[in-house]
Amino acid sequence: LSEIEQRIKAKIEAVGTPLKDWDIQINYGIKTGFNEAFIINGEKRKELIAQDPKSAEIIRPILRGRDIKRYGYEFADLYLINTHNGVKEKGIKRINIEDYPAVKAYLDLFYPQLEKRADQGDTPYNLRNCAYIEDFSKQKIMYSEIVREPQFYLDNKGEFFAEATTFIMIGEHLEYLYHLLHSKIVTFFFKTFYAGGGLGTDGYRYKKIFLEKLPIPKDIIDINNENNIEKVVSQLYKLTEEEFNYINSL
Repeated sequence: LSEIEQRIKAKIEAVGTPLKDWDIQINYGIKTGFNEAFIINGEKRKELIAQDPKSAEIIRPILRGRDIKRYGYEFADLYLINTHNGVKEKGIKRINIEDYPAVKAYLDLFYPQLEKRADQGDTPYNLRNCAYIEDFSKQKIMYSEIVREPQFYLDNKGEFFAEATTFIMIGEHLEYLYHLLHSKIVTFFFKTFYAGGGLGTDGYRYKKIFLEKLPIPKDIIDINNENNIEKVVSQLYKLTEEEFNYINSL
């Protein structure tokens, strides 16, 4: 690190609190073990619901890592058949496939592959255990791990499930974190000090163990997408004009 970068790193670590010490949890998306069966398109969804309206209860829209964009997403019209395995500790019962005959008939087309896969629950029809299955229906930040720029989506209504290439962050002050993570200043901090090196010419990874080291000030303020976001973030971190200009010159 250059002398100014060393000063900046010392300052932000004095001002901020690592994300691992915030009231948040970061987890990866659903691993089905056989996406070809459990992830369906909109046409198949309509077909299954037409055969049995009850099917709608366990079919949820899903986003992959490639679908997450900067401040948003591009929905690929894909859905998860959420035959989850329940959470015994929370009294959540696993999905009984017999209650969803249309979905069962569809999954039976893939039964040999379902039976062989390692990622399964109590039956080949069930997804593997996921202790945080409820979190997909909560407010959450969704993001892809390997990027060229920050790409986060704030799912305020818990609308989407996340596929295995998407990560989710739940907890407190998500809107504040969402805007900070998109800022050029915080992106510079992450890439320069915590991202564990780049990928190719300009890629980098938001690995959980890297992201949890990122120091964020706990002075929770209302931030939006207006042009002054970088100035606000600079003030939060108590950057000097020289430090601010250095980051913005890169």
